Amino acid sequence: MMAGTSPTAGAAAGYRPSATLPFGAEFRRQASRRRTQLALGFMVLLPLIILIAFQFDTGDDDDNGRGEFGSLVEFATSGGLNFTLFTIFVSASFLLVVVVALFCGDTVASEASWGSLRYLLAIPVPRARLLTVKLLVALVYSGLALLLLAGTALLIGTLRYGWEPLRSTVAAQLEPGEGLLRLLGVLGYLAVVLLVVAGLAFLLSVVTDAALGAVGGAVLLWILSSILDQITALGALRAFLPTHYSTAWLGLLSTPVQTDDVVRGAISAISYATLFWGLAFWRFTRKDVTS
Repeated sequence: MMAGTSPTAGAAAGYRPSATLPFGAEFRRQASRRRTQLALGFMVLLPLIILIAFQFDTGDDDDNGRGEFGSLVEFATSGGLNFTLFTIFVSASFLLVVVVALFCGDTVASEASWGSLRYLLAIPVPRARLLTVKLLVALVYSGLALLLLAGTALLIGTLRYGWEPLRSTVAAQLEPGEGLLRLLGVLGYLAVVLLVVAGLAFLLSVVTDAALGAVGGAVLLWILSSILDQITALGALRAFLPTHYSTAWLGLLSTPVQTDDVVRGAISAISYATLFWGLAFWRFTRKDVTS
């Protein structure tokens, strides 16, 4: 379908662009895909793998106290909340990035690679609506993956280690109720940070017909940003990297709560995501779709 073609030109009586490609239909369609089932299934499986791994503890925990996140490892088996926090920590820097990139980078590019994109537009589905529905479905599945990971970890962690206070070396012991609220805050912040990955993967999905290229490109650029953020010679420029505030959620665990970097990180993530999504819509509404 050529760019600029009116979706209502020659349309049948009663045709309503807003009624094309319903959200529910696209949601069910994506749910039937193997990649969706495998990704969500692994979100449930990972906490079980971690739980089993902890059962092989030999008592040699010399490495647990090293590094910025040593307390998370040290207290991982001291309660369901701590086990959930540890599971999120080991997943946030790479696994969740890959999952979000998979859901958002495989949206338009996969349709183009299958040769079905031009038929969707010829129904016709307006381009802006097609992108909007696909983006919303991808974001919902990304959020669902995050909730499944945390929910499964909290359930099996509580069953195994009990409903205990949230503990760490950066905060006073938090009662389970307050600890759960802090944990929800961590999840909310991670969801906002991952919007950058969602936006970048979605943009790459629009500009390429290779779904693997869109997913891999988003992950590689996120890793590159993380590497550059470790180079202190860049000085204040590091604050403009999308990954600079990716670990600011640690401030939500401290006593008192430190929210300065959380606010900066949220503003940065939303700004980057909005920019990437805007570029994606601008590019797609002007390109000639031949695949």
